[in-house]
Amino acid sequence: MDINSSNRVGQNIRKTGFLIVLFYLLIVLIMKFLEVNNWFGYSFSGLSSDIFAPPSIEHLCGTDRLGRDVCFRTLQGSSLAIEVVFLAIFFALILGLPLGLLSGYFGGVFDKLLSLIMDTIFSIPVILLSVVVAFVLGKGILNAALALCIVYSPQYFRLIRNQTILVKSETYVEAARVSGADLKTIIFKYILPNVITPLPIVLTLNAADAVLVLGSLGFLGLGVPADIPEWGSDLNLALAALPTGIWWTAFFPGLAMFFLVLGLSFIGEELESIFEK
Repeated sequence: MDINSSNRVGQNIRKTGFLIVLFYLLIVLIMKFLEVNNWFGYSFSGLSSDIFAPPSIEHLCGTDRLGRDVCFRTLQGSSLAIEVVFLAIFFALILGLPLGLLSGYFGGVFDKLLSLIMDTIFSIPVILLSVVVAFVLGKGILNAALALCIVYSPQYFRLIRNQTILVKSETYVEAARVSGADLKTIIFKYILPNVITPLPIVLTLNAADAVLVLGSLGFLGLGVPADIPEWGSDLNLALAALPTGIWWTAFFPGLAMFFLVLGLSFIGEELESIFEK
């Protein structure tokens, strides 16, 4: 494959990823609008008297064991996944980025202590750590976001710290320091813009991973309360019905999770290839 063909493939992958993610963001806006206007009535699950009804014109994705519309629940699960994952990544970024900057710039005991804490957290498997933190914090949207934040913040700390250590010894930083620039100017003008370039790659790949971790927490009953539609908990409830041939209650939430992870992964992988060039 020549360079032009490779570039076209990369552009198509990136466009596909962005379109998928934009579609999910549109779903979030629509669901929030309908929720604010109480379009779903007293329940956000689309209740029906038809229990385990197969996909039809009336219920495009069928209904579950309580007669709830699977399509509505899957769309609302999309809104929840985007909300929790983006909150988690935002919290992890605002925690890991400044700590990484300060640790890499000052070094010494402060750097050793922070590095020890972050390396310890980073060494624990993601699923295990998220399960323990979610169990301690309890169920809830904010608690689920905080559990994922604790899981991913060491990655941003390590990335920014290592980049800061490299950049602070550059000639232009030394020149700024000699010329009398204050600490704030050195960090925010000369160091920060040069250490955040890899962040978009890590952000998108972590977001894709966080979707799966959130689904795992929901599957284990540790994510959000049971009355809130969530892909992982819906997949758990669908397991009992699978042997009886009721496939739609598991298929559509799983499909929604797959495409969101795929879109975010496409963006992350393509951004990585661009930065490597």
